[in-house]
Amino acid sequence: MTTTQDAQDFAAYLASLPRIFAGAAALFRDGEGRVLLVEPNYREGWTLPGGTIESDDGETPRQGARRETAEEIGLDRPLGRLLAVDWVQWPGQPPMAAYLYDGGVLDADDLAAIRLQEEELLSWRLVPREELAEYLQGALGRRVSAALDVLADGSGTAELENGHRMN
Repeated sequence: MTTTQDAQDFAAYLASLPRIFAGAAALFRDGEGRVLLVEPNYREGWTLPGGTIESDDGETPRQGARRETAEEIGLDRPLGRLLAVDWVQWPGQPPMAAYLYDGGVLDADDLAAIRLQEEELLSWRLVPREELAEYLQGALGRRVSAALDVLADGSGTAELENGHRMN
């Protein structure tokens, strides 16, 4: 086989592999423990600052979470540890691997520095844990809850499937 043939065979092999999406987000809290949520303009509901990892460009999940946070809310800061990894499946769509990092605690100056990406976001708010279920549905709500548990008890990264803890 020639090198060109090897490359073509490898490209065909890669094209035959299953596709998944990968996303990354940051979990920011204020001094009272409330969680920072953002309201996108392209779909209903609330979410965390974050988005799709640009893996074709060599971006890692951590880099993607930081880039998306900087783009969406104007805060460019190093992220803390990985709190949760979630394998999320929806009927009729490719699965998604979702990474959730500790964004840390924001002080008054940080909150005042938030600048929304107007092309994607309508608003932001801080939500107490006991009210999160009203804003975050399904796997995302369970993922945030698991991440808050990890922060509270100091345990390791939560492995999740559709927001349900596997470890």
